[in-house]
Amino acid sequence: MSTLFKDIYSAEFYDRFSKVLEKTIPSFDKNKFIGLIFDDQFESYELKERMAHTAKVLGKFLPDDFAEATDTLKLIIDNLRKENIKEDSIEFMFFPEYIVMHGLDDYENSISTIEFVTQFTSCEFSVRPYILKYEEKMLAQMLVWSKHENYWVRRLSTEGSRPRLPWAMAIPSLKKDPLPILPILENLKNDESDTVRRSVANNLNDISKDNPEIVINIAKKWKGLDKQTDALVKHACRTLLKQANPEVLKLFGLDSRHIKLSDFRILTPRVSIGDKLEFAFSILNKNTRSQLVRLEYGLYYMKKNGELAKKVFKISEREIEHNKLFEIERKQSFKLITTRKFYPGKHQLSIIINGQESQQQEFELVDKDC
Repeated sequence: MSTLFKDIYSAEFYDRFSKVLEKTIPSFDKNKFIGLIFDDQFESYELKERMAHTAKVLGKFLPDDFAEATDTLKLIIDNLRKENIKEDSIEFMFFPEYIVMHGLDDYENSISTIEFVTQFTSCEFSVRPYILKYEEKMLAQMLVWSKHENYWVRRLSTEGSRPRLPWAMAIPSLKKDPLPILPILENLKNDESDTVRRSVANNLNDISKDNPEIVINIAKKWKGLDKQTDALVKHACRTLLKQANPEVLKLFGLDSRHIKLSDFRILTPRVSIGDKLEFAFSILNKNTRSQLVRLEYGLYYMKKNGELAKKVFKISEREIEHNKLFEIERKQSFKLITTRKFYPGKHQLSIIINGQESQQQEFELVDKDC
């Protein structure tokens, strides 16, 4: 049985969806629909390609007039709900794809439909082309959405306006100047929904990559307001923490001066691709009081060109008692994954304590058969 994420688009899925379309569209031809879906290229399509392909095929069974088509789209969603298919169903993100394909020049109908559809399946990707085309109007609309009664619409206002939303087109103007986003984030920082607050943190984390000073100032302003906002601020500053930004380290009380690293050693100096690197070290708090300690390690991956690229991984963050020695062992997997290619050769590892990085140690990554 396949475990690929793209295989949420299965024969069973399309069969179930077709039954809903039959109830919604009197002229719907299931055999034609299934035949168009499973074309000669379907197996080779990746997840987003299958979404786009499904949107294109669905469009052949909807009215040519976009306003009429969106009314039908809303009826389809109503009938999906009657079949006990609930909101936040990622499989149906082809609905937003359809809206962009056919409605980019029809702003008013698109916006009302996006507001409806995002309460069933997220429209965070589909709003991006609208921001690019109608930036001022769209950001004003998203500010309105930030006060919507439905939390999925509120989440769309912050998730959709992220300057660097993963898997989506970036918004160059917001990367350069994120100030138009800030009133949206201000409205949502105390939102009752953890999903919305987490989106606010993700938006701020995006902003920190291009405009760190803006996020640092917001963090200083918001930190200490309440427990939930403190957690949001911490998550928003995760990139700055990994970068060991001095102001952010100080803001969170992360002082490395009297935390001593010892006995740092790589236990598996030769690691096969597919296996795990093992390493160990000890830390001692020589302060006269307990100290908050953030432990990370830096892994310097060998790239194709022979250069090293650093990635930081968090181990833990906790209070360490005075004069107590902690011995730590960790493993790092080199299992093959689709998002990273491993190259044999000399890699490096370091330990990072409250932003202070140790001297790197080398290990060798080899092909499995070596």
